Amino acid sequence: MHIPDNFLSTPVWAAFDGISLPAVGLLARRATRQVDEAQVPLLGIMGAFVFAAQMINFPVGPGTSGHLVGGTLLACTLGAAPASIVMTAILITQALIFQDGGVLALGANVFNMAIAGVFAGYLPFKLWGATGGRRMVIFGGAVLSVVVSAFLALSELLLSGVRIPRTVLLISVLLFLVSGLLEGAITVTVVRGIERLNTAWVQKPGSSNRALAAWGGAAALLVTLGLVIASTQPDGILRLGAQLGIVSNPVYRAPLADYAAPFLQSNWQQKAAAGLMGLLLIYGLCLVFGRLIARRRSA
Repeated sequence: MHIPDNFLSTPVWAAFDGISLPAVGLLARRATRQVDEAQVPLLGIMGAFVFAAQMINFPVGPGTSGHLVGGTLLACTLGAAPASIVMTAILITQALIFQDGGVLALGANVFNMAIAGVFAGYLPFKLWGATGGRRMVIFGGAVLSVVVSAFLALSELLLSGVRIPRTVLLISVLLFLVSGLLEGAITVTVVRGIERLNTAWVQKPGSSNRALAAWGGAAALLVTLGLVIASTQPDGILRLGAQLGIVSNPVYRAPLADYAAPFLQSNWQQKAAAGLMGLLLIYGLCLVFGRLIARRRSA
């Protein structure tokens, strides 16, 4: 789902950079109504968990993989505006530290996943989450989140002048739909797990130490043990780029590119170490953002 550099034309990525920067600023102001000091650790833990989950790719079709995006999961546990800020922190870290998603395309990725994707996933939960069939509402929101993000990514490629044959486009849409269905199933499962530990998380976010520790441990397990079974196939956007002959051209070499710590030997050690460092970075960045938001609310 992350668009690399060299996939979008300059007018397209520049336009979305210009849109996303003030939009995130406005969402940070809106988040002051929802985040207080007691909830700040939750932002860090959920950000770390979603980052870890995004590292675990699963097969969605021949030669193609997908991964949890997590916009609906964050929105259900944190609220839409805080979820957008946390997702933005994840995307910034992935682009600058792990070369996952382009630096120049960061505005497009933020708009697709952290803004439009989060709000598309949150809308059904906001409208019908308190009624019957709550699990189906969360499932539908997660599917919608992925579909909207994918539609925007494909539209940006088309706006950039990328010619996508109709058959290839149709197959890409179907693969993204499969990813969305899997996202829905995973999101419902995780939300049910959260509710068992602390029901208030999915209604009025709290900061139970037991629940926070449990999900922090789950994130660490994902980036260490989960990597053993993760698919090594490219995701939908990278596969589409390969089919169309588009080669990513990063603007710089990130220190932990491809989620690998180069100072270690085995592939598993490299990825596990990079993942654990990413967890700490995301947790710390979300804490900083959360405290700034909470202090602004107090002021």
